[in-house]
Amino acid sequence: MQTLSIDRPVLRLQRVPAGKPRGAVGEQATPPASSDAPSFDSMSLLRGSKVVEIAHNGSVYRLQATKLGKLILTK
Repeated sequence: MQTLSIDRPVLRLQRVPAGKPRGAVGEQATPPASSDAPSFDSMSLLRGSKVVEIAHNGSVYRLQATKLGKLILTK
């Protein structure tokens, strides 16, 4: 079994209960997901940054927010 060591802070995510609006006061609420898959608010992932790195199966991916509010995931 392969282990991955990262010298960066670990993201701790909070799951958003299905049917609950997400976002802070004044932000547009996101509709609930149509499936039972876990749902995360992008603001909790990015935490004020434009880019975060995500370790997955021994690789590091970058999740980036664009100026137009879209998300890009790259390896």
